[in-house]
Amino acid sequence: MDFFINFTSYLGSLNTFVVWLIMLFFCFSSILIFLKLFSFAGLYVYSALAVIFGNIQVLKTVDFFYSPEPVALGTILFASTFLCTDILSEHFGKDKAQKNVLIGFISFLFVTIIMLITIGFNPSANDWAQDSLENIFTPMSRFFIASMIAYLVSQYFDVWVYSTIKNLTTNRFLWLRNNLSTILSSLVDNTVFSILAWIILNPNPETFYNVIMIYILGTYILRIVIALIDTPFMYLSKIFIPRK
Repeated sequence: MDFFINFTSYLGSLNTFVVWLIMLFFCFSSILIFLKLFSFAGLYVYSALAVIFGNIQVLKTVDFFYSPEPVALGTILFASTFLCTDILSEHFGKDKAQKNVLIGFISFLFVTIIMLITIGFNPSANDWAQDSLENIFTPMSRFFIASMIAYLVSQYFDVWVYSTIKNLTTNRFLWLRNNLSTILSSLVDNTVFSILAWIILNPNPETFYNVIMIYILGTYILRIVIALIDTPFMYLSKIFIPRK
């Protein structure tokens, strides 16, 4: 227990951007390890975990140097799922990439239902977890709906764009299809979620200008940076595919 406390305390003493980079490289490296250990099934597992914990992580906000307002976490985990679908599209085919999207969606839906049932149990007098569980796992319906629709639309769009570019370039320019598909899909993800959550499903809709400037473009710069950084990991993925 002391190790975990000391570890998190040490991370807290570092610059926020440094911790962000540590998590970024940990997630991308984990994708390659999952791929090496379990082949394409490992990417299914990683994507399911990333979607589940990304939706939990997004509840926490931190101060970033580029933004005058606090920024929600979760960007790295959500963005890393695009690397998974690109690796699956590249080495295992479009069908497995599309199945990965569905697995991620069903996994998060399953966890949400299980935790809602868990919260539904009347806690004992000595229970200390109920309030914390309610804060984490009771989703605001508009955010839940917006998040799931944005995930499905952007991920399937990513698979389609990647496969289209791959066919048009006759399997050349791996860096192009990897970066372009992720950058475009990230914009779709931000746009669909923000419009649904802050305008269409919001009882007090934000102005379209605010949605574009704050919610759509606010984290999009980070997602472009992530897309560029994941390119070397895309090239390395071929080495990590099990020989069997």
